[in-house]
Amino acid sequence: MSFATSKNTRMVAPQDTLPGRDSPIRTAETHFVTSRPLTGRVPDGMAEATFGMGCFWGAERIFWQLKGVWLTMVGYAGGVTPNPTYEEVCSGRTGHTEVVRVIYDPAQITFAELLRVFWENHDPTQGMAQGNDRGTQYRSAIYAATPEQAAEAEASCAAYAARLKQAGFGPITTEIRTAPKFYHAEDYHQQYLARNPGGYCGIGGTGVVCPTGAGA
Repeated sequence: MSFATSKNTRMVAPQDTLPGRDSPIRTAETHFVTSRPLTGRVPDGMAEATFGMGCFWGAERIFWQLKGVWLTMVGYAGGVTPNPTYEEVCSGRTGHTEVVRVIYDPAQITFAELLRVFWENHDPTQGMAQGNDRGTQYRSAIYAATPEQAAEAEASCAAYAARLKQAGFGPITTEIRTAPKFYHAEDYHQQYLARNPGGYCGIGGTGVVCPTGAGA
């Protein structure tokens, strides 16, 4: 990806994770594209979903461009270390993966449509890697905000796995579970490709169409 990378493709044992810190690290106050505040509660009528699909710079840009998505932010989730830094996550010793938290209006875009965008815009069969980015922080993940989201994610995974198998890909390695605590990434990571239009983006799909949602 960019400044700090790790080739560690084995998950760290919980007892070996870094201690982290009690206070959140500094992040941006507002979204660079929409100027909406990045922290605070989810507005009434909105829903949320969290996805890990490799480098969070490119993943976030995909989602903030979708009609019905109200807000996006990047961060770390799925691990043990509280309030980690980017360098700590890239060390492979936090257990976290890079994720995008998506706040969306379900009246304009459904979770099924978000799932299709998720599946089609990365390779969910690569395990602890995505393209040239290798390390546990690049693993594929869906962190469900509700039991309904979890069930829908599992169903879409099964449907897409069948399509991928037909196309010659291996099994899906995506981690699907109830959403753990989300930790905001540093301010310079938020909406990185809007701030740096020529910046690195390691996101790329398999070319296999997912049989759910309306797509992007």
